Amino acid sequence: MELIQQTPDIAAYLAADEAIDHDHPQVSGVAAELASRADDAYTYARTAFAYVRDTIPHSADSGDPRVTWRASDVLATRTGICYAKSIALTALLRAHAIPAGLCYQRLTDDDGTNPVVHGLVALRLPGRDRWARVDPRGNRPGVDARFSLDTERLAWAVREELGEIDYPALHATPPAAVLHALRSAQGRTELWRMLPTQL
Repeated sequence: MELIQQTPDIAAYLAADEAIDHDHPQVSGVAAELASRADDAYTYARTAFAYVRDTIPHSADSGDPRVTWRASDVLATRTGICYAKSIALTALLRAHAIPAGLCYQRLTDDDGTNPVVHGLVALRLPGRDRWARVDPRGNRPGVDARFSLDTERLAWAVREELGEIDYPALHATPPAAVLHALRSAQGRTELWRMLPTQL
């Protein structure tokens, strides 16, 4: 998948903002702990991916009603949907000076109904000339996402015949539609009704 940077300046994919708040002590603390177990950027990125994927349950799997949207809150409460978990992983990567951004898929049910936008992360490690997508959503039966820079191992591959889409845009900040849903919903049940169906 060839991604298109929405912002040409790579520095935008290292910056902190209100959601990707890697300057927050909660994020920098987790990043420092993960860095203590990694001797290079690749190992750190793989460790951060596994941390978000495996230790922060997706709220749909766990039944947690809370809605998180800041990286620091996701890491503190250990809950979030795919958008929130992607924001958290992006923040952890940027905290270690690894350019990272947000990218998305449009997925549907098996009959092509009930479209929803699914959040992913793309990162660019030193010495590599391309972005690599990873999916920190969290595994469950039938979902086996892995950290892989050369062959994508996402939770889901798009089915174009059902109208599913791999969006090529690489966002430095969460899109307005994603942030609006996360910030406005009073709980996960309400959030499900507000999730964007396309970008």
